[in-house]
Amino acid sequence: MKKTSESPSLLQSQLPRRSFLGSVAAMGAIGLTPELSSASQPTPMAKGKIKLGFDNFSIRALNWKAPQLIAYAKSLKVDTLLMSDLRVYESFEDGYLTKIKDLGKAAGIELHAGTGSICPTSGSYNEKRDGKAVDHARKLIRTAKKIGSNVARCYLGSRRDRRGDGGIYPHIEETVKVLKAVQSEAEDLGVKFAVENHAGDLQAWELVELIKAAGTSFVGATVDAGNATWTLEDPVENLRILGPHVLSAGIRDTALWETGRGAKAMWANMGQGVVDWEAYVKLFKEVCPKAPFVLEIISYKWANEAAFLEPDFWKPFPKARAHEFARYVALAKKGKPYKLPEGRPGGNGKEAEQAQQKFDLEQSVAYCKKELGLGLR
Repeated sequence: MKKTSESPSLLQSQLPRRSFLGSVAAMGAIGLTPELSSASQPTPMAKGKIKLGFDNFSIRALNWKAPQLIAYAKSLKVDTLLMSDLRVYESFEDGYLTKIKDLGKAAGIELHAGTGSICPTSGSYNEKRDGKAVDHARKLIRTAKKIGSNVARCYLGSRRDRRGDGGIYPHIEETVKVLKAVQSEAEDLGVKFAVENHAGDLQAWELVELIKAAGTSFVGATVDAGNATWTLEDPVENLRILGPHVLSAGIRDTALWETGRGAKAMWANMGQGVVDWEAYVKLFKEVCPKAPFVLEIISYKWANEAAFLEPDFWKPFPKARAHEFARYVALAKKGKPYKLPEGRPGGNGKEAEQAQQKFDLEQSVAYCKKELGLGLR
């Protein structure tokens, strides 16, 4: 696979037209030039059907920019593309972002905008790169508006933020302050923040409390099924709690199995873990039927052991709810250690990683379409 060139800095000033045409040229070089005809328009929402999409983090090793990602989304015949970081844009000038919006429309792809942490006290927040958290949140919603997204995905931080004085709760308060500081602008733009349960930072009920404290008029959730297992949750129960607030998603399967100290989780391709996807999709249609089923495939990386049989483990979870934990334990009892799927490319290095990520995403998209009946086309 051809390597992509190093992407320019977010702060590098470029003319919108030159940036846009350069990206389209790059798409042609990898055989992904989009058809920009007016005939390629979004398919109307079919009765009982859920939109299917993916998060660009699924193929992060490719380092593709927005036009390339849109073209790839079109080639996979998905409905939604979540660009979950601002580094996919070559410019933030209005002309460039408007062209990204038009490119998405021409390809029939619903675009969702996103970024990472917006919590200034989180260890995940990069002030050197992103500036003040309030300014970063404001940049996110303005970018979302320009590309035609009414969703702005973001998150608090990670499980590391559960440690320290007060645990996760002071960080929740700081995140709420940031959101409230840009509330009026978000509501004027018609953009809602979709805060994700991310990397072990928030259990579902804690995220609901954050959303309510900030204001449900402009804040909702990005439901992440894989991250649920990092906070001792069954993904189905996680969705049941977050469902009424869900605006977007980050979906992947999880291999979960018991260990001598508790349980270990390893993310996997769709259909190859322990999640009951039939039950999950049925509930998804009931609680958030207008939200897209966005895949964020991160398979066979970052095995996480929850040593819940050891007393010190529980210090970051002082308010954990026993009935939800019981569902997680029951899920772990069903599972077994993961194994790589047949046909997955092997090897190490950048090109191998690119091939593996494309394989994992494309296999998961195919599973969702064939086995779960997801997608409008």
